[in-house]
Amino acid sequence: MRAPAPLPIRIVTHNIRYATSSPFPGENPWPDRLPGLLNQLHYTTLHTPEAFICLQEALHPQLQDLLSGLNSRASQSSGDDNDGDKKKKKDTWSYIGIGREDGKEQGEYSPILYRPDIWELKHSDSIWLSKTPEKPSKGWDAASVRILTIGVFKHKVSRKIALALNTHLDDQGAKSRAEAAKIILKVVREIAVEGRMWVVNGVFLAGDLNSEESDGAYEALNGEESVLVDLRRLVEGAERYGNRNTFTGFQEGVKKTRIDFIHLGARKEGDDDDDDDGGDGDDDDDGDGEEARRKKEKKKIPWTVQGYSVLENRFDDGIYISDHRAVVGDVLLN
Repeated sequence: MRAPAPLPIRIVTHNIRYATSSPFPGENPWPDRLPGLLNQLHYTTLHTPEAFICLQEALHPQLQDLLSGLNSRASQSSGDDNDGDKKKKKDTWSYIGIGREDGKEQGEYSPILYRPDIWELKHSDSIWLSKTPEKPSKGWDAASVRILTIGVFKHKVSRKIALALNTHLDDQGAKSRAEAAKIILKVVREIAVEGRMWVVNGVFLAGDLNSEESDGAYEALNGEESVLVDLRRLVEGAERYGNRNTFTGFQEGVKKTRIDFIHLGARKEGDDDDDDDGGDGDDDDDGDGEEARRKKEKKKIPWTVQGYSVLENRFDDGIYISDHRAVVGDVLLN
């Protein structure tokens, strides 16, 4: 019997910077930033129906602005606005996610946007990254309430099932980030590895981890015991597009860092045919050892990585659409 064809998926993750009334120097208000951000999201997902958009720091009005804009652009692209049909059109884009402060609409969302015509939502949930994940709460040394958005999606044509996760870890509390990583891995194991309710074909985690590669959260998510792996580490340096750093701030002189990631899984545990120390997290040196590690990691996951990019967040008009750059991963779900 012929094996099912791999399913092409584009994953976009972007911390869009919440709409503040007290902007940083160099930061434009949300109405000025919205057009460029909307254009980028629309263009980046236009020809990939299976795309997921994972956002961080989105307040409810911002989320509504983006959904309205994406659905309007989708309608224009399909020609629906010109057919004279006065019936209400079904939205092309929908989302899952809640406001982290009250579990409804208050506070920042970490939403996952998807196209319902392409993906059937089988299950969605949101949990707080704390000792009481069932209710709004701060975890350990966190300065802010933090949340994980969970979605199980079934592709309507191929019938493949993807577990999608989106989060934004704390920028102050290192312990809270490390403990949050443990919670995330537990969720992946329960849903995708143990497979109690669905046979999950692949997993991805998107988000702003506020964690560089030397931080405990990143190390936990990419360690030997993890079922996830940083997508960027599966792509040779010469084949990556764009910048390395994902956080830029709103003005020159701000320290730029890589803290926004896409992780893939579920990685097969065990099955090692030789010793591997997991690497030191620095994947910019494409030596023989790194290439060998990359090949080994690719065999452990149900994905084929086709591309990785970090998009620009400022253009000729001088407006930063966010203080973060979008990260894009092109993958095939095998």
